[in-house]
Amino acid sequence: ERILRLAEMCRKLEAEEEKVLPFYPCSLGEQEQRDAEQLLQETPAEPLAQALRDYVAMERFWQRFNKAKLEELALAREKAALSLRNGRLRQLLRQYLQGISVSDEVLREPNAL
Repeated sequence: ERILRLAEMCRKLEAEEEKVLPFYPCSLGEQEQRDAEQLLQETPAEPLAQALRDYVAMERFWQRFNKAKLEELALAREKAALSLRNGRLRQLLRQYLQGISVSDEVLREPNAL
């Protein structure tokens, strides 16, 4: 219940894009969606299915949570790629600056330019 209340409070802070198209489209076909909706409307006979029915309201939370985790992973990968690129650029800049400067240390090493 606490998580659901927090989710409703966070709804106010969502961007317009998230309010209009919050998640990726469903991959189920029309018939599969109808079958799933029909199964949700039926009263479950198994105890586990009855317990899971209580958590149907959490589905939206888990969708948001999974979306946030995917975005976090994508940003971490992008950060790693940018860090690698930044390191390469720093190395090239260092080589360039060593090539245009004149000092005893630079004169001892082979000139990159």
